[in-house]
Amino acid sequence: MTARESEPRDRSPLFTPRVALASLSGEADAAWARAGSDHAGAAFLGGVAIDEATREGARALVERDREEFLPADPIGFVADELDALADVPIRPGVNVRSTTPDPVREVAQICADRGAILEINAHCRQAEICAVGGGETLLRETDRLCEYVAVAADTGAPVSVKVRTEVPGVDLAQTARRAADAGADAIHIDAMDSEAVVGDVAEAAPDLFVIANNEVRDRESVREYLDLGADAVSLGRPSTDPRVRRRVGRAVDAWFAEPSR
Repeated sequence: MTARESEPRDRSPLFTPRVALASLSGEADAAWARAGSDHAGAAFLGGVAIDEATREGARALVERDREEFLPADPIGFVADELDALADVPIRPGVNVRSTTPDPVREVAQICADRGAILEINAHCRQAEICAVGGGETLLRETDRLCEYVAVAADTGAPVSVKVRTEVPGVDLAQTARRAADAGADAIHIDAMDSEAVVGDVAEAAPDLFVIANNEVRDRESVREYLDLGADAVSLGRPSTDPRVRRRVGRAVDAWFAEPSR
């Protein structure tokens, strides 16, 4: 029995349509969000390295030919990108990497002032980011992750946590419960090859809006995640393909339109 079949989750959606565009390093900017707004309800810009340690890691990533956002003023960059979306019918979010809470608070306040979602990156597995204490390191340091969630939530911004499954030693359902207690509104799960974890998290943290990611392409993948208990799905690399956006958008709408929902 799926999580949704066993205990229906009835909550106000964080965005509609219930399709998000997931952050793509060095690519997910305001222009990308604008282009993808035809069949999506939210777009997570970033990831943006917002403290010096994660910026150092991002510079090292660029040196090995990865795309990264490295503006001179990352906080101002976030504000400008969100302002560029003021006339676009999509709810923006910003995925941020940090090793300290103060920049998280600053960006969260910018999000709160603009109705945007602040997303804490506990997802990046690149060695250069993990080495300085960012990305998925936060999944192993839940106290620090919850501190970031709390300072962001105090600004009034909706808070999402981007996570991944298959991190050794991490109980993602327990992490989700703690994040919810700290003030998170959503959890954005890269399911990797462990799709069933989406259902575990949905059951363990019923107050969180669950966004499922990884290989979302068509009706079958959409239904798998929603049947497991996700409240929405997100598109990563396919977010730039209008055919996939349209196909996924229609599948999500059809699922929620069924009489049993």
